Amino acid sequence: MAIVVNKPLPEFEANATGGIEVSNTSHLGQVVVLYFYPKDNTPGCTTEAMQFRDKFKDFTKAGATVYGGSRDNMK
Repeated sequence: MAIVVNKPLPEFEANATGGIEVSNTSHLGQVVVLYFYPKDNTPGCTTEAMQFRDKFKDFTKAGATVYGGSRDNMK
């Protein structure tokens, strides 16, 4: 599945923490930031996640919802 800037997302469904289900249609009309990383608890991925954490209030203030995704399981 290729994601292209300024193009509609391909169809997808995913489970998020807190029992939330996210899909290509679950947030229509809303600003959503999706960031992907390969593995939890690795130096590069942790640094990336911390940058999103540090800017979280800015994203929220701009009306965005932020989701990070990896191949790791939910545990």
